Amino acid sequence: MHVAQKTAATFAPRASTATKNPAVPGTVLYNVFEVQGYVLMLLGGALSFNLIFPSDEPDIWRLMGMWSIWMFTIPSLRARDCSKNEKEALNYLFLLVPLINVIIPFFWKSFAIVWSADVVAFLGMYAWKFGWLKKTD
Repeated sequence: MHVAQKTAATFAPRASTATKNPAVPGTVLYNVFEVQGYVLMLLGGALSFNLIFPSDEPDIWRLMGMWSIWMFTIPSLRARDCSKNEKEALNYLFLLVPLINVIIPFFWKSFAIVWSADVVAFLGMYAWKFGWLKKTD
């Protein structure tokens, strides 16, 4: 078992019962989790870029925006019954995003940059796990 999978299985939100995940593709629950994940990612971007509740000072709204991908998007997408590759990508992201969010502010104090780095990591992980960048013959 991979370290990421084991760690995410230990600490990431998961089903509270041993029954089959009811959020299978094609169900309303699956769609709710998917839409919720991506809408909250966009809302987090708007908050971290200071577009909602603008202020000249760092505040809780911008901080919540910066952490939105880790707090809301990844758990929402993990709650669905997704493919092995997607689950693995989300497990890695569950571990990678907090590192990004803690390390970047030492060098660049910008909520928007941190959120943007999270999005790049998200897209990069999906590209890697789904083979989006592989050349086909």
